[in-house]
Amino acid sequence: MYDIIGDIHGYAEPLRHLLTKLGYRELQGVWRHEERKVLFLGDFVDRGPEQIEVVQIARSMVEAGQALAIMGNHEFNAVAYASADPARPGEYLRPHSDKNRKQHQEFLSQVGEGSPLHADIIAWFKTLPLYIELPGFRAVHACWHPDQLEALQPALDKQQRLKPEAWRQACEKGHPVYEAVETVLKGLEIPLPDGMRFHDKDNNPRTNIRTQWWVQGSYTYRDLAIVPPDVIERIPHQPVPADILPGYDNHKPVFVGHYWLTGTPEPLADNIACLDYSVVSARQGKLVAYRWDERPLTKDNYIWVSR
Repeated sequence: MYDIIGDIHGYAEPLRHLLTKLGYRELQGVWRHEERKVLFLGDFVDRGPEQIEVVQIARSMVEAGQALAIMGNHEFNAVAYASADPARPGEYLRPHSDKNRKQHQEFLSQVGEGSPLHADIIAWFKTLPLYIELPGFRAVHACWHPDQLEALQPALDKQQRLKPEAWRQACEKGHPVYEAVETVLKGLEIPLPDGMRFHDKDNNPRTNIRTQWWVQGSYTYRDLAIVPPDVIERIPHQPVPADILPGYDNHKPVFVGHYWLTGTPEPLADNIACLDYSVVSARQGKLVAYRWDERPLTKDNYIWVSR
């Protein structure tokens, strides 16, 4: 049985508290449970004060067979930021722009940019699969999109990890692998009509909206948009094209992180559970787990600790 844990973002102390609450104990440097394992949904780094400790906890559990882990968009970005672009000497797969450095600076400061520790953590991030499918459930950081998962297959090895030669494709805007990785790790985005735009939480202009990809039926852009409350009124109530959402086949539950939810944790839909409840937020952040027991999803199986 698995306990699925959402985005941690460098908050090791809440992670220790959550593992303890779930019945895990630290033995010989590894958090263990007699009967259960953890599945981490990615986003171990950026923002929080204990990023190295978070990676060490998760990595030690994975390497000891006490956990599985998948890649989040922040691990993907960290690898791309640290990887030289073979087609452009002196450049990196993720450009070292002011915007990108600002997003990643806390991790670079804690790990020591270019240090042996930095290289070691980046090497481990490369071993993380983009998704996992087990007999009872599926796990992906942001979006289970069948067409994009199919498009990814030539770029993945048998463990659903990006092949070394696929990293440049995954960072090349317009390439099918890039588009697939963007959807799987960052969510399904659709363009707003009529050249509309808004600013995200980091004040970056956006012309696309991240959507509630799991819903089925007829909706407007405003219905589907995952945006801050102060932005939602600027999203139009025009109908979204009927074929733009993948929906979900409901063959088995799927667990995601990524979406910075707030409030009391509960399933998004009958077979969709998000476990990212904004641990970064000092006022209302939670680190959340779901205790999988092979029964239909229920809010009763959510377990969390407050920041």
